[in-house]
Amino acid sequence: MVRQPFGVPGRFDDVDVSFVDRFEELYQVAYRASFAVLGSRAAAQDCAQEALARALVRWRTMSGHAPAWCARVSTNLALDRARRDRRQPLRPTEIGSGEAIADRRRDLVDALRALPKRQREAVTLRYLADLPEAEAASAPGCSIGTIKSATSRGLDRLRADLGPAGAWED
Repeated sequence: MVRQPFGVPGRFDDVDVSFVDRFEELYQVAYRASFAVLGSRAAAQDCAQEALARALVRWRTMSGHAPAWCARVSTNLALDRARRDRRQPLRPTEIGSGEAIADRRRDLVDALRALPKRQREAVTLRYLADLPEAEAASAPGCSIGTIKSATSRGLDRLRADLGPAGAWED
């Protein structure tokens, strides 16, 4: 007898094998997006795995724009995790040379959260998930021109909030 995932008979019998074929690609997209927000490999792996688990459950409805969907879900999970982690005090082993990097990441997360939803999605999909414009436009269901303008406005606002890119270098 074949055992069904999650103990639900027949739940995933008709899932297209394309999920299995695309798993590695989708995992990499989700991992890159969450790592850009969190800066922690273990935390990024957790977010990417959760995003892929959610993708499997929703595969029939989201397979047409899977990379963008996975990047978006993974980024949202990473932002939630960053918010939770900020509430907890730093452990002594985390304080030190990485403190400046952690502060920069917190500033970036805060600045991303301050963006309007469309701009945040566009910047996240284009630069954190590293998706091409066409794929980034498919997730929220908008045109490529809308993604271009939302990305431009979002980057302008991030630059205003965070300062020029050179200010982030040591």
